[in-house]
Amino acid sequence: MPSHVPARRYLMCRPTYFDVTYSINPWMNPEKPTATKLALVQWETLHDILISLGHDVRLIDPIPGLPDMVFAANGAAVVDGRALSARFRYQQRAAEGPAYRDWLASSGYQIHDAKYVNEGEGDYLFTGTRLLAGTGFRTDPRSHAEAAEYLGCEVVPLTLVDPRFYHLDTALAVLGDDEIMYYPAAFSADSRHRLTELYPDAVLATDQDAAVFGLNAVCDGRTVVMSAQATELADRLRERGYEPIGVELSELLKAGGSAKCCTLELRGKQVTQ
Repeated sequence: MPSHVPARRYLMCRPTYFDVTYSINPWMNPEKPTATKLALVQWETLHDILISLGHDVRLIDPIPGLPDMVFAANGAAVVDGRALSARFRYQQRAAEGPAYRDWLASSGYQIHDAKYVNEGEGDYLFTGTRLLAGTGFRTDPRSHAEAAEYLGCEVVPLTLVDPRFYHLDTALAVLGDDEIMYYPAAFSADSRHRLTELYPDAVLATDQDAAVFGLNAVCDGRTVVMSAQATELADRLRERGYEPIGVELSELLKAGGSAKCCTLELRGKQVTQ
């Protein structure tokens, strides 16, 4: 692992209108109180950590009536200056797709308007050499061929089977080109076998660390910004030479999101905004 890592560029959205007003995953309970002010404070901490690490963080304006827009990772998948726009499965989030598409287009990215349902980096994780592609709950498997053709890279389909881990980025995180961490029980038997073939030395998460969204992490190749509650996973990462930084995002977890959900990586293009 290099002692110095290049700065990365991330897109984030302030949770100004964050709330849990509907339920589209097992984490969401509209009857459970949500503190938007606390969500803002926790989000700011994540934002400031990424800035302190030397990364370039850009912001998209939040839109009233889109409480989940804070989860910027779902807005697109971006590789080498090309963006596959998101097409959301649930109507409650449908308007987020065009909002992120317009921001990316105005920032100089080449856009492909998705034909099939895909939820951006929620289900498409780029390793540097291939796209790991989640399906089972949100992204249509027909989108995988669309992504492979437009983004120009191998796509490895992975089937999720536990509804708590409804997006790939809740059950797997990319650490480097040849290293990942994941929660085996979130995947089908065939997908577990494929992951073992591709990544025999992967870091495996415990049930407890997966349940606190320890795998919904942002890694720049050295530092891993992740749930503060995933302590055993953090220890395993230190053993591998990574530097975990714990962050508390309890309010956002009420909607089924954590650190990675809040960040869309912008690869391969200088933004104009």
